[in-house]
Amino acid sequence: MSKTWVVIPMYNEATVVGKVIEGLLGTFPNVVCVDDGSRDGSVVVARNAGAVVVEHPVNLGQGASLQTGIEYALQDPETDSIVTFDADGQHRVEDAVAMVERLRTESLDVVLGSRFLDSRTKLTAMKRLVLKVAALQMKLSTGLDLTDAHNGLRVLGRDIASRIQLRQNRMAHASELVHQLAAFKVRYVEHPVHIIYTDYSKAKGQSLLNSVNIVADLFFK
Repeated sequence: MSKTWVVIPMYNEATVVGKVIEGLLGTFPNVVCVDDGSRDGSVVVARNAGAVVVEHPVNLGQGASLQTGIEYALQDPETDSIVTFDADGQHRVEDAVAMVERLRTESLDVVLGSRFLDSRTKLTAMKRLVLKVAALQMKLSTGLDLTDAHNGLRVLGRDIASRIQLRQNRMAHASELVHQLAAFKVRYVEHPVHIIYTDYSKAKGQSLLNSVNIVADLFFK
């Protein structure tokens, strides 16, 4: 995995990000955390754990952090793929490894994680409904037949990563990214992943109302 960079957006994740980084570095030697104006010591924790840290002086949102991380990873001429990975412990390293391997062996541009290709990820009925509606809206607006359009675990090939330009700085970047992938006519596949929801990650996550607002902002503004 020496030609893969893992990009982790980070905002006030000092209590968990060190363990996430240490778990990744056993397999992925290149990890960059983009700190988005944290005030809890996340930068020190991430550096001590072994990650490269790029800092935003003020909070710009997860979309901006991903864009910065992708641009940083592409500065390495050896980079052939980029993994986007959450700082809160929801994502599993083994899923990222399997997705990178699929990108390289199946002539794909993008591999997208999905919570809905098997039954391992446990969701409330309401959150499941919101995500299903979001995926349907993505299909109607982009033509991409996705089961999970807002999953943060993704693998991007270098060519596609270099064309991504995220301008939705906050959480609506996930929908924006899908729109761009559709415009690029990417070769893609969804891969089953197990998202692990802890009390911590649920407390950090968005409300269902915000999830609905993300979709509304993109399609009706």
